[in-house]
Amino acid sequence: MGYESFYNLREHPFSFAADEKFYYDSPQHSKALLKLSHAVETEKGLALLVGTIGTGKTTLSRRLLDQLISEQVEATLLVIIHSEITSLWFLKKIALMLEAGGDSDNKIEIITAVYHRLLEFARQKRKVVILIDEANMLRSKEIMEEIRGLLNLESERGKLLNFILFGLPETEDYLKLDPPLYQRIAIRCLLDTLDEKATYDYISHRLRVAGRSQPLFDREALKAIFLYSKGNPRTINAICDNALLEGFLLKRAEIGVGIIDDTVQDLGLLTKET
Repeated sequence: MGYESFYNLREHPFSFAADEKFYYDSPQHSKALLKLSHAVETEKGLALLVGTIGTGKTTLSRRLLDQLISEQVEATLLVIIHSEITSLWFLKKIALMLEAGGDSDNKIEIITAVYHRLLEFARQKRKVVILIDEANMLRSKEIMEEIRGLLNLESERGKLLNFILFGLPETEDYLKLDPPLYQRIAIRCLLDTLDEKATYDYISHRLRVAGRSQPLFDREALKAIFLYSKGNPRTINAICDNALLEGFLLKRAEIGVGIIDDTVQDLGLLTKET
């Protein structure tokens, strides 16, 4: 028996996986979604969301993708997994995602194919947006120039393609490698850590989704989680998951501050900010 059964949970409430059903719509997440959706609706061209590690950028990108996909919007998500990609790889990937070929190694041919595919979407009165997660992995001036070139593709009704970039704060530094592109950022969102109330609500929300309606952490434990995690959702998950395991091993029906302190010491998070 794992801690799920012991605490009457249907599943692990604090997994690191970006599971849509656990999405917590904090005020700042809600605001970011509205602003980014507006960027697509009004075809701004380029929007940017930045945040430090663990603040929920990937979860937000999936949430936005689900909201955007419709008969009026052609939305797709590209996840960059390493920084050694070339501008040619990037263009070919965009072409494949838009079903515009991608077999050619000639950039002009690729862009031409993408342009004609985008015109098809325009004739169907469909907006096209490409979400790029881990955009901080795009670190070359050549790739920034390709993004700017794609943003230049227009028809008589306006822009044919929109980009929304999700990345660490240094993403802005890489965008500055091509100053004209950086100047085109129409909407910029900063995803910050959660405040104390939002941290408590976040924990309660994830427990509720996992099947637990009664509190598991006492008030002092919740305060300690916020102070140790500094409101970072990924760190909150790590502390809560390990604390529940520790509580299960000790057969504690409720998690107190002592278990949180021990858990944080085991995780190497030794500084509370008061």
